[in-house]
Amino acid sequence: MNNRFLSASASSRQTRGRNNQRISADTVRRRLSTSGLHARRPYIGPILTQRHRHQRTLWAQEHAAWDRIQWRRVVFSDESRFCVDHADGRVRVWRRSGERYQAECVREHDAWGGVSLMMCC
Repeated sequence: MNNRFLSASASSRQTRGRNNQRISADTVRRRLSTSGLHARRPYIGPILTQRHRHQRTLWAQEHAAWDRIQWRRVVFSDESRFCVDHADGRVRVWRRSGERYQAECVREHDAWGGVSLMMCC
């Protein structure tokens, strides 16, 4: 599949079967499903580099042995984010289980770009 973000309906309009016959969106969905591809919400965010992954692993290893007393000193906040500049939930990507963070399945955006509103409670 060339564009994993293409909907089944759009894919059916672009694809022709034998004898140039039209293929239904349901047929496209069934074929993708039998290939192990399912429409899921994509991970939306910056693609992590090897350096990012390494730093996250180091952080997790440094904090893995923390006890409750140490974690109680950390301030957690209850935040909600409202995205203003793009749709969060309507975009789907065709992917297999375990492919969530693969580059072709990520809807990339700038790490600090875009317009959003943070509400702290």
